[in-house]
Amino acid sequence: MSEQRQDELAGLLSKVAAGNRAAFRSLYERTSAKLFASVRRILGSNAAAEDAVQDAYVRIWSRSGDFDPAIGSPIAWMTTIARHAAIDVARRGAERISAASGELDVEIPDLAAAGDRLASGGLTTCLEQLEADRRGMVLLAYCYGWSREELSRRFDKPVATIKTVLRRSLIVLKECLGG
Repeated sequence: MSEQRQDELAGLLSKVAAGNRAAFRSLYERTSAKLFASVRRILGSNAAAEDAVQDAYVRIWSRSGDFDPAIGSPIAWMTTIARHAAIDVARRGAERISAASGELDVEIPDLAAAGDRLASGGLTTCLEQLEADRRGMVLLAYCYGWSREELSRRFDKPVATIKTVLRRSLIVLKECLGG
């Protein structure tokens, strides 16, 4: 990165520290693609990367006064913040999977816990027709809000397979419910 660009970013960070929203918008426009690419490599998911970048810019806004150009370049400082945000997003996802996986063994086989979230008894009957893994994927995805990436890790299957299983399971459920 050119020295002129680094000076420009350092100036924007200085203005952001003073609460200048226009400078923050400009800083975001000039750096968001790089930060997104950095966190996307860490997280492997666009949705997770978007969350991490949002967290990173909140941190950049609040900590912009901490930036010291004598220590490093503005983009290196911002990338470090984004990297930490990505790690935090990954940890939150792992904690969510870990917490829910204990529930999975108890709740899904008899549909008891998911029953409160299901709108009709007919759906419960149709869900019981699915294989246990497929039923678990459907319940975790649509009752508990798990992403395909989280399901992929939980069931040790590729994301593309999870997507296919969910789609086919929804087709089976739709047919079972009468169309």
